[in-house]
Amino acid sequence: MKNVEMSQDGSKLTITVDTSKRFGKSASGKNTVIASTEGNVTLEGGVTVGLNVYIKE
Repeated sequence: MKNVEMSQDGSKLTITVDTSKRFGKSASGKNTVIASTEGNVTLEGGVTVGLNVYIKE
């Protein structure tokens, strides 16, 4: 994961992203990546998260 912190407290999921960070252009070159789970991540209880945070160029 890039710049993503997740914590789960019972049925509550908290996702934290620092929006001041940048990781360069996306594969398509159309966006600048801020954070990504880099695919799907399965958490406790079978919950699956797939997250991409970006700025459109």
